[in-house]
Amino acid sequence: MPGPIESLIQAGSKVWLDSVDPDAVAQNRDWGVTGATSNPVIISELIQSGKLDHQLEQLLRQGLDDHQIAWELADQAVSAAEKVFLPIWEQTQGEDGYVSFELDPLLEDSSCTLSHEQKVEQYIALGQRWASGHPNRMIKVPATPAGLDALEELVASGVTVNVTLLFTAPQYRQAREAVWRGAQRRGSLQGFQAVFSIFVSRIDVYTAKHVPELSPHAQGQVGIVNAKRIWQENQRYWADKPTPLKPEIIFASTGVKNPQDPPDKYVEAFAGGDILTNPPATNAWVQQSGKQYRRRIEELPPESVLQEIDQKVNVDRMFSVLMQEGIEKFARPQKALLELIAQRRQELAVT
Repeated sequence: MPGPIESLIQAGSKVWLDSVDPDAVAQNRDWGVTGATSNPVIISELIQSGKLDHQLEQLLRQGLDDHQIAWELADQAVSAAEKVFLPIWEQTQGEDGYVSFELDPLLEDSSCTLSHEQKVEQYIALGQRWASGHPNRMIKVPATPAGLDALEELVASGVTVNVTLLFTAPQYRQAREAVWRGAQRRGSLQGFQAVFSIFVSRIDVYTAKHVPELSPHAQGQVGIVNAKRIWQENQRYWADKPTPLKPEIIFASTGVKNPQDPPDKYVEAFAGGDILTNPPATNAWVQQSGKQYRRRIEELPPESVLQEIDQKVNVDRMFSVLMQEGIEKFARPQKALLELIAQRRQELAVT
């Protein structure tokens, strides 16, 4: 009998880890996990664990400032995970085996004084820089106005993108069209791949707070329905495109926020569909559960529940609130990472 994560893979899912902690990467690879993602929170956790002290001391001795150290540590941690998953990338000819690298969240901070055009230029320059020489690295680009406007050029220049901070279908369509325009500017579609990270649990947190009138049958289902509908649309869109690899949906933010929900609520709901990117605790719970998962990606709630969701959830308002919160949550961890590095600089007292 396959293990639980293996059963997810057999159902049609790719399972990734939302961490580049080397111990978690090794453990998850043993379970069959085939990719990973990174962000400033993950790098901060690695620093706090002491696992990066040696690298941190070396970078301090080189005289780098806190910003430079943050990016060097992220690059090193992601590079180490890439080596673990590179054989998967090679075996699947670029369909799987990626590790995602997040661009500078401070470009979206309220204190950023750059113009829209300058932000777009920065996303393009940073994306090209951090992608160079890393065949199985995905560059995470937020679906903000500047991030969206950078997508076409990034893709055209050969960068593999992971479009993140996606909440709604109209936002996804903007990203998808920009990615396809960029792909068509390439000399060849060979090796072109992209993913779209649809955030799930944050939507259910939103409806619990802002749409309390939803019935018990609909409350807690909006994130799942929204992501499944986008998945269906993505399947249809790329079906007739002449791309050897089909861009996929990442089901992101799959750690449950409601303590009354089973830890694998979203994992089970999306079983069989594209890419599940789960926190370490979620993957560990799934693997230890002993469960056998079957394909559920096509399953939707009854029509009455779908109609209720469509009638009661104002998508434009939901997008506005979640995007504002998302940008704040995007920038805040980078500031915390820089503060942590400054603190460790004092503690290590490298001369």
